[in-house]
Amino acid sequence: MESEAQTTGPTRSWRSVATVAGWQTAASLCYYTIFAATSFVRSEFSVSESLVGVFLTAALLGYTVMLFPSGAAVDGFGEKRTMVVGLLALAVASVGVSLAPSYGLLLAAGALLGMAYSTAMPSSNRAIVASAPPGRQGLAMGLKQVGVTAGSGAASLVITGVAAVAAWYVGFWVVAVVAGGYAVVFLALYDGSTGDGEFSLPDLSGLWGNRAYVLLVAGGLFVGASIFSMLGYTVLYVQDDVAGAGAAAGGIVLALTQVTGSVGRIGAGSLADRLGGAKGAATVALGQMAVAVVLFAVLATGSWSLPVAVALFVGLGLSIHGSTGVFYSCLSELVDSDDIGGATAGGQTAINAGGLVAPPLFGLLVETGGYDLGWGLLAGMTLVGTLLLAGVRLRL
Repeated sequence: MESEAQTTGPTRSWRSVATVAGWQTAASLCYYTIFAATSFVRSEFSVSESLVGVFLTAALLGYTVMLFPSGAAVDGFGEKRTMVVGLLALAVASVGVSLAPSYGLLLAAGALLGMAYSTAMPSSNRAIVASAPPGRQGLAMGLKQVGVTAGSGAASLVITGVAAVAAWYVGFWVVAVVAGGYAVVFLALYDGSTGDGEFSLPDLSGLWGNRAYVLLVAGGLFVGASIFSMLGYTVLYVQDDVAGAGAAAGGIVLALTQVTGSVGRIGAGSLADRLGGAKGAATVALGQMAVAVVLFAVLATGSWSLPVAVALFVGLGLSIHGSTGVFYSCLSELVDSDDIGGATAGGQTAINAGGLVAPPLFGLLVETGGYDLGWGLLAGMTLVGTLLLAGVRLRL
């Protein structure tokens, strides 16, 4: 079902889109601080690499379990109030992570940070649907999604930069101040659309009756599996399996995937707009997934030199990392505007589930048979996701 225009809400303009994209950047800046601070956490709490991974998983679990309640809040009370409260909660939770006196309390603080971040996708997606100029929703969604990679990159610079001149946890305070300040700016600049005034979990039976939506959400599971596995293992792969490369080169390669992922989100969204509607978005996402299958398969065929590895990961940034914008653009076209919060929660839950399951399996395969098996796993999983997106495309 096509999205209906909001009867009340923000002016459909690029200014509103930029305001929402700024909010997404500030929210992601808070959440991704924990990925930038892993080495400091390991040293501060004297824990192993696997326990650092448990900390990251605790945050992702908190994020996942709160998605449907956050989606219900967006649909019930509108996105503006949810976004302001969510960003303030992220600021407070960031400070909480920095003040945790023990590893156990650090896990709790990480989970609370993830819970606060659960407001991000349901609310910002609804805001983009309400704000995008007519016929430009795909590009607007892509620009908003760039906020995720921009926030992630900024978090890395802030946390490591501040740690070079002060205590590592001061970086979290800086991030909290930025988030709190932008919450005030957002409150002043963004009008917001209204909800139905009730807080109730979404009617999943209605969403699950939408076959195209179900297939798209199932495809999201495999999108998340690939993206989170790459986030977790790109640096290690370059360091361990690429001749003459080290951890620094791995960091550069990972950064390139984020940059090209941003480019891919903007380009894919613009192309989807030209093709039009859910069908256009599904077509572009299908093409990106198919390219990613080929690139993962090439990675799985053996070891590569650094220039070839860079080229392959740049391609994966443009394809699999660049697909989330059109994924959400397609999703928002498949449901009523009043259901976008709950529908987004379903899509993001699937992506996060892939991120919870696939990286440990990838790591196990690497330990037992090398990176070729790990990349082969992602090639196979991405192929399944491609077939599911083909099913979406056929139903439109």
